[in-house]
Amino acid sequence: MSDLLQDLQWRYATKKMDPSKTVPQEKVDRIVEAVRLTASSSGLQPYEVFVVTNPDLRAQIKPHAWNQAQVTDCSHLLVFAAWDNYTVERINHMFDLVNTVRGFKNEGWEAYRQQILGSYPQRDAETNYQHAARQAYIGVGTALIAAAQEKVDSVPMEGFDPAKVDEILGLSARGLRSVVILPLGYRAGEGDWLQNLEKVRRPQEEFVTELA
Repeated sequence: MSDLLQDLQWRYATKKMDPSKTVPQEKVDRIVEAVRLTASSSGLQPYEVFVVTNPDLRAQIKPHAWNQAQVTDCSHLLVFAAWDNYTVERINHMFDLVNTVRGFKNEGWEAYRQQILGSYPQRDAETNYQHAARQAYIGVGTALIAAAQEKVDSVPMEGFDPAKVDEILGLSARGLRSVVILPLGYRAGEGDWLQNLEKVRRPQEEFVTELA
């Protein structure tokens, strides 16, 4: 655990990345796999991760992300895209997948399926998207931690036009909406005003309340 805390102390929201450095594919694979294995509500995994290395696509995204240089200077750009709605088909697919992988059906699990089916699809699409987007943020948090352990720099970004990113990547046709973009790469040797500043977080006594 001490190593993990040191990794989190090391990471920061990298403002300038070195475009000449490429993150080894095996590191990217482990970061993405950590996201795939992370928690989600009811195990539905209501989002997908796009790993964008195509320079033309990233160049198209950049002007719609406040021209932030990390979008094109990074090694890999992760785009977290949430389901635009919970549908019967999507819910059943995940419950069926559980049954297939585990090789049996559980009465309690099937009752829970019916509970979800009787609730989620009846809600309006925006409510369901917002719920799915919150699940995507769990994945973003996992990606940040995994990247830090791999000594890969990252910076989560909400500063972009989701509709434009959806259009560029063809997400709407797949029933998805972009939530967060996450450049992965390596910090530049100079030119990043934030790099050498001390990490600042609220002290534990202000942040944590213990209720014994």
